[in-house]
Amino acid sequence: MELEIFICDAFTSQRFRGNPAAVVPVTEWLSDNMMQSIAAENNLSETAFVKQLAMDHYEIRWFSPLCEVDFCGHATLATAHVLFQHFDAGEVIQFDTRLVGPLTVEKDLSGRILMCFPLRKPTPCDAPAELLEGLSIQPVEVLKNPQAYFAIYDNEQDVIDLNTKNDYLKQLAPYDVVATAPSEQFDFVSRYFWPANGGVEDPVTGSIHAGLAPYWAEKLGKDNLMAYQASKRGGTLYCHVEPEQVIVSGDVVPYSHGKIFI
Repeated sequence: MELEIFICDAFTSQRFRGNPAAVVPVTEWLSDNMMQSIAAENNLSETAFVKQLAMDHYEIRWFSPLCEVDFCGHATLATAHVLFQHFDAGEVIQFDTRLVGPLTVEKDLSGRILMCFPLRKPTPCDAPAELLEGLSIQPVEVLKNPQAYFAIYDNEQDVIDLNTKNDYLKQLAPYDVVATAPSEQFDFVSRYFWPANGGVEDPVTGSIHAGLAPYWAEKLGKDNLMAYQASKRGGTLYCHVEPEQVIVSGDVVPYSHGKIFI
């Protein structure tokens, strides 16, 4: 069997930055084991598999090299780019997902892709010992949403300088960890660690901004925010917070288009 595969750098306008994602369109779902094997072979943060249901209506699933994940922003962004550019999708696409409900994606007048995510604002919680042991700099506050623990810092340099002990953070599974702080150049910065579910550090994590954006919107008193994920590759995200959803947008740069043989 031959399948098309696309690789795109998401949340960036520069190739080799942002977060690379693979996109594999299918006409019928492959077995879970096969999709996991393809994702492991690709060895990117995520591989998205997408199946058309009707005109501009698709089902999407996301796999890290280790497991299927509940919610992935950058691979959704990459998938939308592929559908707009190569499959004659209209201006608005609906993605059905297994656990986060329908996701609507559209292009604005500038060509930037806008993703409508469910609002997943974090709430304060007790800091697990494993979280505190796993972070080289102690946060000033800890929160949690369905995806991750949020380690809040006052200073963006703390986020940039942060080191982790992944043996401890793995014990927080199924939750990941995001470290975040206000920023001078941007509204806020973050870094995302997910040793239990995908790798040591994710380059740019669109999904977590469904929680970061409402948190910082309330703290900063503004609904439109520009965020930077301060990984080695780095990426810029544009967020707009509404009462029941967060619109996360960014740029995409295509890297490759080919075939896989299974």
